[in-house]
Amino acid sequence: MAGTAHGGRLAAQKNKQRYGSDFYRTIGAKGGRSGRTGGFAAGEQGRKRASYYGAIGGSISRRN
Repeated sequence: MAGTAHGGRLAAQKNKQRYGSDFYRTIGAKGGRSGRTGGFAAGEQGRKRASYYGAIGGSISRRN
């Protein structure tokens, strides 16, 4: 059943049995801590850039 939704649920169940119910929370936290880029709006220049491009995107939005 490898590669099916049912197989994925069984694998998740086995991982939680082996490593604890917070297995996916733990590995997600490890990945989040290992990030080094800081995201699009990181730093002073990044905040200005995000504001600038956000205004452009908002002005051409097709929503009313």
